[in-house]
Amino acid sequence: MAVDWTEGYVTDISYTFGYYPELNPLRVKLAFLDEGVISPEFGKACELGFGQGLGVNLNASASITEWYGTDFNPAHAAFARELAAVSGSGAKLYNDSFADFANRTDLPDFDYIGLHGIWSWISQENQSIIVDFIRRKLAVGGVVYISYNTMPGWAAFVPMQDFLLQHSAVMGVSGENRASRFDSALAFTERLMALNSLYFKANPSVTEQMQRLKEKNRNYLVHEYCNHNWHPISFAMATESLAPAKLEYACSANYLDHIDTVNMTQEQQAFLREIPDPTFRQSVRDVIVNQHFRKDYWVKGVRRLSPFERAEALRQQQVILISHRSDVSLKVVCALGEATFSDAVYNPVLNALADHKPKSLGEIERVVKEKGITLEQVTRSVIALSGAGHIASVHIDDTVIDKAKKHTDKLNGYLINKARGSGDVNYLASPVTGGGVSVGRFQQLFLLALSQGKKTAADQAWLVWQILAGQGQKIVKDSRTLESVEENLAELTELASVFAAKQLPILKALLVV
Repeated sequence: MAVDWTEGYVTDISYTFGYYPELNPLRVKLAFLDEGVISPEFGKACELGFGQGLGVNLNASASITEWYGTDFNPAHAAFARELAAVSGSGAKLYNDSFADFANRTDLPDFDYIGLHGIWSWISQENQSIIVDFIRRKLAVGGVVYISYNTMPGWAAFVPMQDFLLQHSAVMGVSGENRASRFDSALAFTERLMALNSLYFKANPSVTEQMQRLKEKNRNYLVHEYCNHNWHPISFAMATESLAPAKLEYACSANYLDHIDTVNMTQEQQAFLREIPDPTFRQSVRDVIVNQHFRKDYWVKGVRRLSPFERAEALRQQQVILISHRSDVSLKVVCALGEATFSDAVYNPVLNALADHKPKSLGEIERVVKEKGITLEQVTRSVIALSGAGHIASVHIDDTVIDKAKKHTDKLNGYLINKARGSGDVNYLASPVTGGGVSVGRFQQLFLLALSQGKKTAADQAWLVWQILAGQGQKIVKDSRTLESVEENLAELTELASVFAAKQLPILKALLVV
């Protein structure tokens, strides 16, 4: 009899090639400083359940942190090891189950342990194994990042996840792959909704959620909804589960959660401040914002900074603008809907960073001081813009950047070459930010053209078109496939021109190229 090693987790469809910046340890310090919490140095780090391994390899190649990790899907582990070998980062990546990995005798103590998209999708037995692993292997003062599906946001959808899973098992056609089965389940559910079923009437948010699912990547959806373990939990339950590992909640890893003014009304903020217990306060906040997904940093021994120490450390924190100034919107989608940040505060901060050179918050403070902008306002602006993906923390030590660049150059060259045949990987590594930055397939191919001496937009477009045409591919613009060679070349030339003017200078500043 064949042994089922999957433990109810989807393994027959590969996971997406995502990058989750919260797993980059370099992001921890700014979030901690905002809360007045001391952050450790991260010499050794570990990712449990690294998926395709793109994130762990981008983070390992772009820093001098020693990375370890495991994922029990052998296809994922094989690709992850391939990337580690290419970069030469020394990342030690395994194909162990959580139980086998936790029992290894060759692992060091870790300053950082990350789990993204794992906790809500594994059994309670595996959760207990992970908690015990953290208890034994996380260094004192070390940080744990965990993301998980959260009550109350998912409460109404729990029966629907079970329904989708049942349909795939009972109604799915034998031999049909999981993605097709999921499509069938969506179509069946749409028919059910059309019958005016009372469940959907009582839970209109579920109807909206089902409509959004139709637009999402099927591999992602199968991994999200078709595991036998799917357990949204409350913050209080997470706190109770992690208590045996001596973990204390530090703060949200989602930077936008740090900006109360865009997530709660003044009355809601005042109500929350009345609650003395920190765990219950987070539970109440989740109800106020109808939280669906938490991204949390936990610490083995929280240590607090005095207000003076916090301000001093914030002034030393360095950041860089990673978006073109003209592409930065002061509008952000948040719990209250869409919020607009103050022009009078945010624009001076952005202008101070517009040259895409690393600057400390203290330097920014000095530049904007004449406009009456305080350090606290600078901090709020940087955190909000980081949460929106426009600003990133950077390595302060040039020696670290120089060492990391040897590895990122190798990894980026490999990924850029791989972009010729696939658009799966849309990230490259930056030794400046210590992790991944978003670079789409066409932009990677323009970098490939540049590496081959193609200096003009027209020459770059021609090389990219040869790659696409050789695979029978054409550009889709505004939902329309461009059929003629002339149309495709014109669009590629325009894209190459925009890339050279806006994105290439930033990638150079980030030492991606």
